Amino acid sequence: MQTIQVYYISLSGNTTSFLERLDRYLQKEFQESLNYINVKDLVKSGEPSTFKINDPYFAFLPAYLEGGNGLDTGNVEILTTPLRRLIAHKDNSKHCLGIIGSGNRNFNKQFCLTAHQYSEEFGFPVLDEFELRGTEEDIKRIAHRLNTRMIEWR
Repeated sequence: MQTIQVYYISLSGNTTSFLERLDRYLQKEFQESLNYINVKDLVKSGEPSTFKINDPYFAFLPAYLEGGNGLDTGNVEILTTPLRRLIAHKDNSKHCLGIIGSGNRNFNKQFCLTAHQYSEEFGFPVLDEFELRGTEEDIKRIAHRLNTRMIEWR
């Protein structure tokens, strides 16, 4: 069984729940498993939250912003900066095969905005988006995207 590496942030548990379901689907349909690491847990446990990444990975990032409307009046990323620091560390961003954003559509233009900002800053693609804990359709679609990107990389 092949393993797909994921680094992510989950504060409310939505992204973790999504990744658990995604892992089960990938194992069943593609004989691939996820190794997913919540960077927030590294910070909380006192483990180093920045380290060299040598292998391909995907990032999952919920949008947590404050201030502005996300377009012309600004915004400030909050709570998810440990993932930004990990990706920015050394040349870690070069190993990222893409980012998947999540959020709440109630926030309109700020929905998944942080993932798009990471994409622009670090130069990897936004592969997909999902809302809150995601749907079964989101799981299937994103599993296929991850599997396709891994096949292209291999």
